[in-house]
Amino acid sequence: MGYDFITRYFSYTDKTEPPKLFHRWAALVGIGAYLGRRFYMRQGHFKIHPNMYCMLVGVSGSRKSTAIKLMKKLLVSTGYDTFAADKTTKEKFLLDLAGEDGSGEVIDPAYANIFGADFEAYDREILIAADEFNDFIGIGNLEFISTLGSLWDYEGIYKSRIKTGKSVAINNPTVSILGGNTPTNLSIAFPSATVGQGFFSRMLLVYSDPSGKKITRPEVPDPAETQELIEYLGEIKTKCVGESVVTSGADLLLDKIYKTHIPLEDVRFESYSGRRFDHLLKLCLVVAASRLSTEITEQDVIYANTILTHTEHFMPKALGEFGKARHSDTVHKIMQLLDSTHKVLSMADIWKAVVQDLEKISDLADILRNLVLAEKIQSVKGGFLPYKKRQIEVSDDILNFGLLLPEELGKLAGPEKLRLVEVNTGKEMVL
Repeated sequence: MGYDFITRYFSYTDKTEPPKLFHRWAALVGIGAYLGRRFYMRQGHFKIHPNMYCMLVGVSGSRKSTAIKLMKKLLVSTGYDTFAADKTTKEKFLLDLAGEDGSGEVIDPAYANIFGADFEAYDREILIAADEFNDFIGIGNLEFISTLGSLWDYEGIYKSRIKTGKSVAINNPTVSILGGNTPTNLSIAFPSATVGQGFFSRMLLVYSDPSGKKITRPEVPDPAETQELIEYLGEIKTKCVGESVVTSGADLLLDKIYKTHIPLEDVRFESYSGRRFDHLLKLCLVVAASRLSTEITEQDVIYANTILTHTEHFMPKALGEFGKARHSDTVHKIMQLLDSTHKVLSMADIWKAVVQDLEKISDLADILRNLVLAEKIQSVKGGFLPYKKRQIEVSDDILNFGLLLPEELGKLAGPEKLRLVEVNTGKEMVL
């Protein structure tokens, strides 16, 4: 199955320095923002829309800004112009989202039958394309952070009173985020209390090391290739309208993923894991739209789940030490130690490995007790064993890493590798 827009976009950006992973997510978020609320999936009493919050995270020089600016430039070429200001306040952002004049005029949904299809024109949408996200949101702006979290999946009329005393009302606000940051600057902009909370559970943190490419004089893009992408995006907007159709096979896979997914071990992503399925559904919409279809198939689910699973593996790298609890490094070392052996390790064995990290052995006893209570490890006669290991099944059933580029499956997170376990043979592969 060909995912034509993504494939074409990779070709379009091939002679640039950003990692392929950054280009992939820039394209995915761009498609979602371009669609707005036009395309959706029914989920019980609610609708899932393709808008996404994504933060490209890497060290300085990893070309996050380039990836964001390239996608933004392409969207501008299509006529898309609902971008947030590069630097703003919560109040000004809401006024911009409500309308240029800040009137916040809202048509009551009861009149939808009168206005018909034109009623959708009153839905408000905006893309935050901020390659320096800290400049956009400011430092420690909890109110703004909370507001953005609320707008991720908002339905109906959003009302807020701004500092001037004026009320603003926004019909079906639809916000997309394509931001850039470094692990260090994330910790500067966001208070540690926000890690694991509402906003971060809605944000996909996409980490990559620099690609290693050095292109002294980038080529001028082929106008014909640019025009082809512009026209393709136009087709996406034209053809991908209304409610998506989920095939029975896709439904079965979604059910399996939802019921069997093992959350990330990093406790900072506990809240994210609770929203993981919504992220997957949004991604399924974008994946289907990228091939000009309103039907979500089994292949779409596998592709979306593969992208998300691969990205999740590196999410802890995006946060670095930010938001870690006391002794978190020691906890990680203990977990790695237990995972690396198949035998029971006594407290004395573990103490030898962490004696340089702790002041007294009673600290180790507290850590082990908490890990047992959290069902991260199990206490057995003579010592401790891991409770469970998060393994990624390589199967045509829910994952197919062959859909990703070799560059994406390479060395993305320093010494860490993506460890995969074949379902049938139990053989472990390291990518």
